[in-house]
Amino acid sequence: MSFITEALWVLLLGSLLGLELIGKVPPTLHTPLMSGANAISGITMLAALTLIIKSNDNLPLLIIGSISLGFALFNVIGGFFVTDRMLGMFSRKSQKNKVNHK
Repeated sequence: MSFITEALWVLLLGSLLGLELIGKVPPTLHTPLMSGANAISGITMLAALTLIIKSNDNLPLLIIGSISLGFALFNVIGGFFVTDRMLGMFSRKSQKNKVNHK
């Protein structure tokens, strides 16, 4: 089997496993899991930045690093927005009114 075929199998099986696991998470655990995913994506961002810095004019490494940095950054920013919105649902009404009146 070639490297690309093996990589596609890993991607397919990982995607199916992730879909199965996420589907079984109760709603009360979504916010803590989102925070954990943000931490992992932060580590991915550091790795992507390291890859970009160490690429030394190697165009394929620069492209892979840039794409991975973009996806990780998108995941972190989206995760923080979702986490903030979910935590806002659990805040007290008086705190919501103070924020809305400013």
